[in-house]
Amino acid sequence: MLPKTSTDPPRWIAFALCALSSFAVSVVAEPSPRVVHVFVALADNQHQGIIPVPPALGNGRDPQRNLYWGAAYGVKTYFKASQDWELVWSGRGAKDAILERCVFKSRTNDVYLVADAYEGSQIKQAVTDFLSAAAGVTKGKVSFKIRSVEVSMAIAGDADLVVYIGHDAFMDFQIPPIAAAKGDKRRQTIILACVSKAYFAPYIRQTGAEPLLWTTGLMAPEAYTLKAALDGWIAHEDDEAIRRRAAQAYDRYQKCGARAALKLFATNW
Repeated sequence: MLPKTSTDPPRWIAFALCALSSFAVSVVAEPSPRVVHVFVALADNQHQGIIPVPPALGNGRDPQRNLYWGAAYGVKTYFKASQDWELVWSGRGAKDAILERCVFKSRTNDVYLVADAYEGSQIKQAVTDFLSAAAGVTKGKVSFKIRSVEVSMAIAGDADLVVYIGHDAFMDFQIPPIAAAKGDKRRQTIILACVSKAYFAPYIRQTGAEPLLWTTGLMAPEAYTLKAALDGWIAHEDDEAIRRRAAQAYDRYQKCGARAALKLFATNW
């Protein structure tokens, strides 16, 4: 009598194939982290057309005490002190103009924030790099270790949200517009600088980016406004809700009144 035959694989092979298939699906389905890239032009009494601040705060070559970086409401200090973010790496930037780069990770979401502190005298380079990222023209990567695990992520034109913080450079000079890279994804932008909607609008239109948050008047571009806006962005809130978050935070610190704060910020065009 002939032995029974079957087209089914042995049980151990079927189990192995099932496990391998599940692993492959999980790898493909795993989403990439969302990335925010922040370009900070350090406050500089000597090289920028700003209202002079105390010398220590307005030294564009000293990030550790600078108004927009190392001071209490500067990007590095404020996010480092936040319970919602963890500083996972810091060091020199990828180019000479960047005096320090910090990488923060959200403690509750798969979101990273990469912040670059540009020397104050290099503000033209800072806004050029910001607009190039908004247009998707420049690409980049940053690599570091978190608890002995190597992490690498795309930044600049591959970031999901690009941010400029500092003096409104276009009050002092102009640069050639930077056009959007063809077929590239659209990024969102936040611009925390005085009257940024009026001055940056022609440039942002050229980049093809979507303005998530910018300003209509004079303001202090400090980190609590960015933090509040990111809270809404991470939670996938709509643009108007993010605008209101930013305004509420600004009023909380500046005591300018809720109506004035809301009028100061705008979203979209």
